[in-house]
Amino acid sequence: MSEPAPPAPSAVPTARVRGEPLTELPEDLYIPPEALRVVLEAFEGPLDLLLYLIRRQNLDILDIPVAIITAQYLEYIRLMDSLRLELAGEYLVMAAWLAEIKSRMLLPKSVEEEGEDIDPRAELARRLQAYAQVRLAAQDLDALPRVHRDIWPAQARAEELDTPPTPPPPLRELLGALQELLSRAELLRAHSIAREPLSVRARMSRVLEQLGERRQASLLELWSVEEGRAGLIVTFLAVLELTRNGVVALQQPVPYGPLSLRLAGAPAA
Repeated sequence: MSEPAPPAPSAVPTARVRGEPLTELPEDLYIPPEALRVVLEAFEGPLDLLLYLIRRQNLDILDIPVAIITAQYLEYIRLMDSLRLELAGEYLVMAAWLAEIKSRMLLPKSVEEEGEDIDPRAELARRLQAYAQVRLAAQDLDALPRVHRDIWPAQARAEELDTPPTPPPPLRELLGALQELLSRAELLRAHSIAREPLSVRARMSRVLEQLGERRQASLLELWSVEEGRAGLIVTFLAVLELTRNGVVALQQPVPYGPLSLRLAGAPAA
């Protein structure tokens, strides 16, 4: 059974003036050859155009009216040609295929083909369905959040490092501490009093007793103001001797801070 003849294509309005469609341009209207022309609908290929034409009219892909779709398809190609757009070869191939399908449906079947019940539109319908599924999947992918798809937030966690033990203070720190204590001793000395000689070994025992009573002590705490410069020097020599023998350990918790002493092997405060 042959399909009904397609209706004559209606004139496409080029513009609307005060709500009325304008199908023909005025004769006195001058359009320069380099004027810009815009095509509202843009398609990615012939299958995209066919799918648009079918969905615009709510047609069934499995029962395509080939005559109507072919006429609309050729009208779109003529529009592209009139707008001087570069027409891809795949559009012309699709137009030839539509014309072939249309002719096969209009022509009577031969004797050899009467036993076969194959719809010429089956292959076209299969391609349109596959293209519709791919397009729907592309839309679903495009709707996904951009994060973890196109954009990956940077994440970095600093490693926890073990605090290294405080190194022993250098000799210049000891000399600096001695110089500071000597300066204080000069400020506190009011007059000189002859005293008996002080013993370095006796002062070493005294320092060990004082460190045994407390966990740590500074040089200022081990020295008595009444002893003056001599007592300070004896205390300093006793500390150096104990440090050299490994009995006392010097430490400086804060860089350039005060020095403190503790017994070797005792836990740091």
